[in-house]
Amino acid sequence: MTTPSSDTGALRPGARLPDLTLLDSDGYPRRLLDLPGGDPLVLHLHRGWFCPKDRTYLRRVLLPFAGELGVAYARLVSVSVEPPEVQAAYRAGLDATWTFLADPTRVLQTTLDLREWTDTVHDPYVPTVAVVRPDGIVHETWNGYWYLGRPGADELRRSLREVTRQVRRDWVVERPAGTRA
Repeated sequence: MTTPSSDTGALRPGARLPDLTLLDSDGYPRRLLDLPGGDPLVLHLHRGWFCPKDRTYLRRVLLPFAGELGVAYARLVSVSVEPPEVQAAYRAGLDATWTFLADPTRVLQTTLDLREWTDTVHDPYVPTVAVVRPDGIVHETWNGYWYLGRPGADELRRSLREVTRQVRRDWVVERPAGTRA
C-alpha cells in the first residue's frame, strides 16, 4: 500500500478543485468542477504520452479499473500539458473511454503548483492522483513521481469507497418499517 503524499502542490486533502475550464481531447471546453457530475472522481495528472511510467500506469492500472468506475458511479479524468490533438491520439491508442483534458498553457499546472522541475524539455505535471468528492473537495492524493508512489486499483477502490460511504445516503439500505423479508 502506498502512503498518500502531502507533496502534491495545492492539491491537498480538504482543498477544493480550482474553477477552471480546459479543453478535452475533442477540443471542447470542460469545466473542472462539472466533471464529477455528482459522483466521486479520480483525477489523474500525468507527464504525458512520452513517459514510460505514465504509459504503464494507464495501461496496467487505470485502463482495467475504468470499467469498474461506471458501475460504481465514479468518474475518471486524466490531464496533461499536451494539446487536445495529442490527447486524442493517446486516448484512442489506449482505447480509453474516460475524459482526457489538455492543459498546454499550464494554467491548471500553475494553479496547483504541480510543475515537474526535473524535466525542462516537456515541462510536465508532477504525476499526481487524487480522489475528489462530488463537491470538488479533495479527499486523498498520491505523488507518483516514482511509479510505485502511484495508487493501485485497490487503494483507489478503498478511497472511493470512503467517499461514496460519506456522500450516498443509501449506502446502507434499510428496510422500511412494517416490511418483511
